[in-house]
Amino acid sequence: QVQLVEAGGGPVQAGGSLSLSCIASGGTFVDYAMGWFRQAPGKQREFVAGISRNGKSTYYADSVKGRFTISRDNAKNTAYLQSIMLIPEDTAVYYCAARATNFATIVPSARQYDYWGQGTQVTVSS
Repeated sequence: QVQLVEAGGGPVQAGGSLSLSCIASGGTFVDYAMGWFRQAPGKQREFVAGISRNGKSTYYADSVKGRFTISRDNAKNTAYLQSIMLIPEDTAVYYCAARATNFATIVPSARQYDYWGQGTQVTVSS
């Protein structure tokens, strides 16, 4: 059983930046591809970014491409999501998720992820 704990959310002004972290425990971190998702009020959870087990492959939603960067440190069992040029539309609860896989392909579907964190709120004001 893998536990994921996100941190780093909070309020930020439009144009600002924010860094989220996701610390994993209870499993072998390198066995999991990691993803970040977000859910705004009244909307479905959506994929934001994903990273392969070894960190060499990444994939982003078009809405965040060029502004968000996903990374991971397997020695620290931690995944990160760094964001710049935030806009009010980025306001959401952000979740990290882990997917057990033997492949490098990054999957943007929430249904394919096995473990989820509790989420951290990001609020971007204009």
